[in-house]
Amino acid sequence: MSEQLSIQPLQKDDLDFLYQMRINSDVMDYWFEEPYASKAQMIKSYEANLEQDSHRSFILYHGKEKIGYLGLFDLDWRHRHAEFAIMIDPAFQGNGYATRATELMIDYGFNQLNLHKLFLYVAQTNEKAAYIYEKVGFEREGFLKQHFFINGQYCDVIMMGLLQENIVSNKN
Repeated sequence: MSEQLSIQPLQKDDLDFLYQMRINSDVMDYWFEEPYASKAQMIKSYEANLEQDSHRSFILYHGKEKIGYLGLFDLDWRHRHAEFAIMIDPAFQGNGYATRATELMIDYGFNQLNLHKLFLYVAQTNEKAAYIYEKVGFEREGFLKQHFFINGQYCDVIMMGLLQENIVSNKN
């Protein structure tokens, strides 16, 4: 199952797939964003980001089927860190893809980009995601009280981080 997972850089023809997730409130609530985007805005953003070196966006594939989107955002080349984020298409959630997909991005961030640290924010109520992140090595670093507005209420957020050196030491 997860052995067939791969990531490919986001292409313009992937935007229709991404758009369907970006307008889904069940998905976007956990990205802490409003589920609002027009295709025209997405195209404009995609084209503007082609000139930027501050993020890496990927489509997650299971075989030849698109099942998710992942990225490293706000890449800081001086301090060598980036924010990790993932979204799995709701039709494919619950199949164990998120763990392997996260591992693929960890490998990319540390072994291709030579980052020192990956970090993320996860809603405290999103226990499944927090479990996956901890399973692959992320550690809880902090807590933000009532930081994001989800489903009509303010939610607490866990800040998590993973250092490159911890991945190297885990492989030994």
